[in-house]
Amino acid sequence: MKHLAILLALCPLLFASAADRPAHLFILTGQSNMAGMDPKLGFEPEAKIAFPDADVAYIKVAVGGMPIRYWVDEWNDIATKHGVDVAKAREKDKSKGTIFYPRILEQFATMLKAHTNVKSVTFCWMQGENDSKTGLHAPYADALKQLIANLRRDLKQPNMHVVIGRISDHDRINPPAWKVVRESQVEVAKTDPHGAWVDCDDLNDKEIKGVMTQDLHYTKPGYELLGRRFVRQAKALFEGQKPAENGRPE
Repeated sequence: MKHLAILLALCPLLFASAADRPAHLFILTGQSNMAGMDPKLGFEPEAKIAFPDADVAYIKVAVGGMPIRYWVDEWNDIATKHGVDVAKAREKDKSKGTIFYPRILEQFATMLKAHTNVKSVTFCWMQGENDSKTGLHAPYADALKQLIANLRRDLKQPNMHVVIGRISDHDRINPPAWKVVRESQVEVAKTDPHGAWVDCDDLNDKEIKGVMTQDLHYTKPGYELLGRRFVRQAKALFEGQKPAENGRPE
């Protein structure tokens, strides 16, 4: 009984020391190509290499086929300024407001309780195919900037790092819009003092019926490399190094 009492007395200290370990927190969010990325296959192993003396924790909020407006409350106003017919754009929406943004805030708060000694927070974004497909490319850059600003404000993380996955070279759905979104993603990343981007053009090459195809979704090795690139760019930002300009950190 004496030993049990001592152990119970030590438990709070054990939990406190675990929570106080240095931690790097990640927010993984977006649509299908983020949903398809299994963090255990690329992201987690790379995180152990990148941050060997700290804990790495993440939340993942990702659902296929979702437009950026489901993350950004201000999207209606932003889109209107860009000449978008908001009512028409939203006529098939199941929700008129954000769906995924509140989930990020809730899950981040839970993660923060388990990791109090935060060394960095990184927002990893892999989305844009839906907005390209539906021709809602004009407001995309401003919407993405607004999302980043909102997260920094609401998470109280003004120096939050941002790593944006540029949608791949599968541009057969709506080529002009696809090009604009790709350029917007790189522009937002490069103009953000805490930003970097990830190239995905080599992640989606598949042989389909004997023909090499730039598919919409990535291969299993492609998803693994996507996770590794997110971590590598985040590490460079944390260390004050220049992230890979070509989006392919080694």
